[in-house]
Amino acid sequence: MRILRTLLFVLLAALAASAGLVFWWANSPASLRSSPADFRIPAGSGLRAAVGQINEAGVGVNPTLLVLLAKVIRAETGIKAGSYSVKAGVTPWDLLTKLTRGQFTQGEITLVEGLTLRQWREKLDAHPDLRHDTRGLDESDILGRLGLDLKKGEGVFLADTYLFDKQSSDLELLARASRALQKRLEGEWERRDAGLPYKTPYEALVMASIIEKETGRVADRPLVAAVFVNRLRTGMLLQTDPTVIYGLGERFDGNLRKRDLTTDTPYNTYTRPGLPPTPIAMPGLASLQAALHPAASDALYFVARGDGSSQFSRTLDEHNRAVNRYQRGGK
Repeated sequence: MRILRTLLFVLLAALAASAGLVFWWANSPASLRSSPADFRIPAGSGLRAAVGQINEAGVGVNPTLLVLLAKVIRAETGIKAGSYSVKAGVTPWDLLTKLTRGQFTQGEITLVEGLTLRQWREKLDAHPDLRHDTRGLDESDILGRLGLDLKKGEGVFLADTYLFDKQSSDLELLARASRALQKRLEGEWERRDAGLPYKTPYEALVMASIIEKETGRVADRPLVAAVFVNRLRTGMLLQTDPTVIYGLGERFDGNLRKRDLTTDTPYNTYTRPGLPPTPIAMPGLASLQAALHPAASDALYFVARGDGSSQFSRTLDEHNRAVNRYQRGGK
């Protein structure tokens, strides 16, 4: 019996010593090849695969001990996929905490209103924290992969600042922007003013994109919207330069000429009545709200004052006087 007690004591002492060593190891800084060390845990990865990614990134932790520690604290099934970054001084315990809590490192990108999808793609392609799955694809291919039955990508993505898991797909980011726009559009469309000359929410997006390109001044947007809504209601041509420029595409060299205004394209609102067939840019929320809640105004014309604001007129005579004053330097 005495021998049995002695063996039991030795065994317990050994277990306690082992536990103490594991505890000491779990709270000791791991060696890093460089600081910070970045690694990514792909979706569906188990604990051992995650440990492999950590080691490959130059984080020196004992794989066997890390797996054992995870099992002891019942964390082996709680590993979350994502991108991580650790600095000098990180311990195995810290690592497991990060992995189980999903303390990811994130990238950030701001997709600005008023631009085209081509311009957005240039910014996406240049971002170092994204995986560039759309690079080399035609616009139609991208829209198809997103399930969007459209010919043009302008207007159907929400301009906003997006946080994302590093090395996630630019296609997924565009999918998020598309879902965000659709959700926002549905809500704004439900709250729209009565009697607007739009048959569908998509037509409201077209109008919002025109407003976005016509003024950057928030206070003027509802008035710009009123001018175009009044023109649609009375059957007047919209006669807005940004649609003509969009229709010219790469042929536009920065100068809009008289022949451009008379050359018919689907986007020339000097030659064709109504709205153009698609949005011409990514509208911001303020422009969408202006399109759906135009100011109470009977203005039919506006001209830039040269300071970012616009002068609005009800009649052609008033408008001509405003053009003479603000564009030609008259009095």
